[in-house]
Amino acid sequence: MNRLSPHHRSLVYGLLGVLGFSLTLPATRMAVAGLDPVFVGLGRAVVAALLAGGVLLATRSRLPSPGQWLRLAGVALGVVVGFPLLSTWAMTLVPASHGAVVVGLLPLATALFGAWLAGERPRPLFWISTLIGSLTIAGFSLSGGQTALHSGDLLLLGAVLAAGFGYAEGARLARTLGAWQTISWALLLSAPLLLLPALQTAPAVWSAVPWSSWAGFAYVGVVSMYLAFVVWYQGLALGGIGRVGQLQLLQPFLTILAAAALLGETIHLGDVAAAVIVVACVLVGRRSPPAPDAVPAPAEPPPEALTPAEEGASS
Repeated sequence: MNRLSPHHRSLVYGLLGVLGFSLTLPATRMAVAGLDPVFVGLGRAVVAALLAGGVLLATRSRLPSPGQWLRLAGVALGVVVGFPLLSTWAMTLVPASHGAVVVGLLPLATALFGAWLAGERPRPLFWISTLIGSLTIAGFSLSGGQTALHSGDLLLLGAVLAAGFGYAEGARLARTLGAWQTISWALLLSAPLLLLPALQTAPAVWSAVPWSSWAGFAYVGVVSMYLAFVVWYQGLALGGIGRVGQLQLLQPFLTILAAAALLGETIHLGDVAAAVIVVACVLVGRRSPPAPDAVPAPAEPPPEALTPAEEGASS
């Protein structure tokens, strides 16, 4: 990995993160078939916090500074609590197809918060390609006739804003604290508040829960809530919040493929057509350089921003 340029490494890290996130919805559907949705939504962060705590202890990572703790609270509010809770609640009110709207609008929200928090100034071509891709996904998701705006849609919008803020702030913090350290400390900060509601909604008889539900819960706890964030924040910090964040436009369609493979859902021609448009938008956005007054991501992250695997390779 270190042989690649920072630009290409950001692309690899970003795609790995998107791939990890893309299996979240199918895994969640498997989990909620036998587990309480609140337990799945909050308990996965507790599982990830246990994993993160072990990694932090094993690597003897330094404590964040007081200012970094405040920013970690913002990250936790956005991606550990806000997005999982709001999107899960929305899924009880609107059809599952709306989940594609949530995922599809995330690149735009991430770019907006990146411009605000990190001073990034993408060129107009970037915004045009992102808007076209987002509108394509929105049209694809609403093509089934679900066009009424109600509380479920507002919850989805709140989930998008929460995740966009958490992604942008986490990527900004990862440049100084480190990618995996950022999500690890954010999880540990949130765990004490999430432990009680997770325990209250835990199954009374754990052996009665199907193994497929536990497998889905394990995935969202280990991969969706931790490992995918490690590589995702690394990619955002290396390549820029807006440009790498645009790779999320691919996520809804990777989710469709995963749902077809794992859950037997049907892929329609419209799905493929929309995916082609979105891929084209991603390619155009990737080739659009930042504006001259943009504040770029550093060419190389600080040593503490390396993943644990890279730290072992460099020592």
